[in-house]
Amino acid sequence: MPEPGLNELRLDARVAEVLPLRRTPAGVPLATCVLAHESKQLEAGLNRDVSVELQAVALGDLAAVLAAAVPGSAVRATGFLAAKSLRSRAPVLHLNTIEFLEGN
Repeated sequence: MPEPGLNELRLDARVAEVLPLRRTPAGVPLATCVLAHESKQLEAGLNRDVSVELQAVALGDLAAVLAAAVPGSAVRATGFLAAKSLRSRAPVLHLNTIEFLEGN
């Protein structure tokens, strides 16, 4: 049984778009990108083609790493999901780690 409150996502994806590095009102570096994932998954015994784009954000030291990413780069991203804002409940992946995969 998952622990209560568990919220962790690991996703292999390509960097589709990277926005310029900016800072929060408190001065913390913040980078935003769009991750694009495509795969085949097994669902109810059948193969399913899956594709999704998800906004992701990185803060602090990780923001500089993400801001330098080249669109098209393959990455393995881990983090947690949170609503974009109080008004927009769309999910955003808040990155804890981003690993650039070979073969980009």
